[in-house]
Amino acid sequence: MRIWDVNFKHLQAFLAVADTLSFTHAAARLDSNQPTLTRSIRRLEEQLDVPLFHRTTRQVTLSPAGVKLREHLQTLLPHLERALFPLSERPVLRLGFSWLLPDAWMQEAIVRFEEETGAGVELRRRDDRSAGVDQGIVDLALLRGRTPVEGMRATELDTEECVAAVPQGHPWSGRPWADWAELADYPMVINSVSGVVGEHDWPASGKPVLTVQCHNFDECLESVAAGRGISVLPDLVLRRNLHPSVRFVPLRGAPEVPISLVRPAQGAHPLADRFTAVARRVISARRSRRLAPQLSARHHTERELATR
Repeated sequence: MRIWDVNFKHLQAFLAVADTLSFTHAAARLDSNQPTLTRSIRRLEEQLDVPLFHRTTRQVTLSPAGVKLREHLQTLLPHLERALFPLSERPVLRLGFSWLLPDAWMQEAIVRFEEETGAGVELRRRDDRSAGVDQGIVDLALLRGRTPVEGMRATELDTEECVAAVPQGHPWSGRPWADWAELADYPMVINSVSGVVGEHDWPASGKPVLTVQCHNFDECLESVAAGRGISVLPDLVLRRNLHPSVRFVPLRGAPEVPISLVRPAQGAHPLADRFTAVARRVISARRSRRLAPQLSARHHTERELATR
């Protein structure tokens, strides 16, 4: 029977490099250094008798064995960590997002979840389409749009309306609203990594005249401010003071943007479903409060008509 000499740090080191494909970024993620990380990877490869990475001076890629090991450890390592350290500190649910959490309901959901479970919520921003949930960097992610993530389970919670982000001095900057179809007449800034719209949202006959690609929310805002084009963002930006050189204009006829909470279909954090349930309750309660005055006014009107 073979005796393995692999410890938890070896596995953590492997998964960090496998997720980032960079020894530099992995070392920063683990608050370590490259030589230590390299020794851990080499030790793990020696124990397994297989190369886990292919390395050149320019890039790091996973070997076939590395791909398989990463798939297993993404599920197993979080469970092992919780088994080894179950009571050593307050449980934490890592919630990933790419940019701007929704107004009000998300903050209320976090507070309620922490009160009900005694666990903490750790917010982690990550500039990729899945906000790190598919790599095991977070336990749960808030995502916008309808792009599915393989191996993940999504619960759609709400939708957001769209607005146009335009540079200061743009012809639209003083308008109360603009039409979705009008966007095709202007250059567009498209966040190709975590944006809410893409070129596929326009018909072939009405695509924007030019698209400028960017890779995160900050790049998007700065590109608009620099006059590179217009972008499309959820309407929550109307309630944020984001950039002095960018104006936000409501859009008519724009597609609504779904908001979902996404977690692994297998091996999810035991509190991920609990947080999702809390968020759904909070949103439902807020909708009921918004509808109550309308229903009351309608009932009052119906009673007046009935007595005439």
